[in-house]
Amino acid sequence: MDNIENTTESKVEEALPAYKEYFTYSDYLQWDDDIRRELIDGKVYLMSAPTCQHQEILGNLYVLFRTFLKGKSCKVYLAPLDVRLNAYTLDDTVVQPDVIIVCDHEVLDKAGIKGVPDMVIEILSPSTSSYDRNTKFKAYLKAGIREYWIIDPGKESLAVNILNDGNYITHVYTNEESVPVHVLKGCIINMVEIFEEQ
Repeated sequence: MDNIENTTESKVEEALPAYKEYFTYSDYLQWDDDIRRELIDGKVYLMSAPTCQHQEILGNLYVLFRTFLKGKSCKVYLAPLDVRLNAYTLDDTVVQPDVIIVCDHEVLDKAGIKGVPDMVIEILSPSTSSYDRNTKFKAYLKAGIREYWIIDPGKESLAVNILNDGNYITHVYTNEESVPVHVLKGCIINMVEIFEEQ
């Protein structure tokens, strides 16, 4: 994803009906086109198309979580799905995590998720690595998301960030390790299954 401030002038004009320094969800709803964007603290970030590897990992994750959650109350969702992290205050942050786990059905509405999901997962690409590790990391921490996974396909590694007393404690997993999902009791994901080629 690219910060709107780093795009060319023509791309900015194409992406935004009227350029402003600060946007809210009501502005976001006015953009009736096929350009995918996210808002974080009122700033616009354009989203790039995913790679085949990204989509294979995404598919693996969906199958793993969907299988575990069958018959349980929590649900798994995939991007693109709008998540309004501060919908009841400034309503200036709308993100589309790659994978979303929701156990509190009160946050679900017709437009997507209005509130804070229990867990989100982002799959890195060269163009999104810094954004996912920094900008989104801070946004998810600020919102109080209990568990944030960052998957690095290049290194076949996983950084699991667990919320504890207002900060994330990070555990890194690699190779054939098994990863416990803290928000889903009894759920353990094998790293091999995440990166398995279809």
